[in-house]
Amino acid sequence: MSVIFRRPFPTALLLGVGVYALCAGVAQAEPAPPFPELLRQAQTSAPRLAEARAEIARAEGLARQARALPNPTLGVEVENFAGSGPFKGTSLAETTASLEQTIELGGKRAARVAVGRADVEAARARATRLQGEYAFDLAAAYAEAEASERRLALATESVGFAQEDSRIATALVEAGREADLRRVQALAALQAARAAVEEARAARATAFSNLTALVGAPAPITSIPVSLLARADQVFTGSPPDPLASPAYVAAQAEREAAARRIRVERIRATPDVTVSVGARRFEGDDATAVVAGVSIPFPIFDRNRGNISAAQAELSAAEARLNAARLEAEAAARSGSARLTAAEARLRASQEGERTADEAYRLTRLGYEGGKLALVELLNAQRALAEARAQTINAAVERLSAQAGLARLAGATPFGDPR
Repeated sequence: MSVIFRRPFPTALLLGVGVYALCAGVAQAEPAPPFPELLRQAQTSAPRLAEARAEIARAEGLARQARALPNPTLGVEVENFAGSGPFKGTSLAETTASLEQTIELGGKRAARVAVGRADVEAARARATRLQGEYAFDLAAAYAEAEASERRLALATESVGFAQEDSRIATALVEAGREADLRRVQALAALQAARAAVEEARAARATAFSNLTALVGAPAPITSIPVSLLARADQVFTGSPPDPLASPAYVAAQAEREAAARRIRVERIRATPDVTVSVGARRFEGDDATAVVAGVSIPFPIFDRNRGNISAAQAELSAAEARLNAARLEAEAAARSGSARLTAAEARLRASQEGERTADEAYRLTRLGYEGGKLALVELLNAQRALAEARAQTINAAVERLSAQAGLARLAGATPFGDPR
């Protein structure tokens, strides 16, 4: 898109060249790779994804531990090895060596192993959900950083327009064709445009800081050389996502299954375990050895694990509530996702058409103003309308990308490229 000027304005050109050189230098310093490559790099650097991997490793470790059997107990007991009378010395000592083993009853180990497997599946499902959410957030942050660059360029261009308007207003005032008020108005508009540049520059710095933190990059990301907003022209055209296949619902379902298995573990835990022992006893006084054996079992009078069973049942109820909520949210997102994307596409087309119209209106208004046929206020209004139209186009492009990424997240797909 271009605007025709009848006279050159070296100051604006110098400002534009300076900003371009600054941006070019920054881009050479730490440019962001294309979005798919950045998402691929983030798999190892993003703290959120590292936490998800650690949760999987934790669940796998607990699952391995659940397979372990109770350790045996080796004991040695010496009796009558010291005392008075006939028990003085060790001539009548009795030494018993025994081996004890606890035998779990009721299928405790099998229940623990089943819970361990369910917890691993739940951790993996949560990691998949977090991966989709992270990809969505990264796409949004990437697009916002790119949009902030465009907004800064737009604000910088507005400064050039305002400088040219001020130059023309000053020339007309000096020629006696305009009142001095017009020159003051033009200078005020120029100061406002410069303030808008500083605001856009601060917003750009914030957007790139957020993107850097989200990726966990070792060095700050400072530019977006490859447009993601332009790539969003490749509209998500897959079939409407199945709500029951969304990562959020699958993760909630896996958590509900793990909670249900924990109830069985707590119920079986109330079953007493049997401890058997076998050993040998040495009688020093008779110079003889005898075999000893025993069986012991707890008597469940006071502790029947009812509190833990109730807690596990409450945990299952909470997991079922979360599963139901995930289903409703996924169904609502599936219904609204396509409509949101359609609306975003329509808004973007309308914004682009409005921008073209505002650009032509500004060109004609400038020609009329330079010819002395239109007032400065009309030129300022046309300039403001053009800036607003361009800003609306940028916002509409960001909204469309967000809608596309939202559908991809619901479908369990990676938006705008596969990181694998």
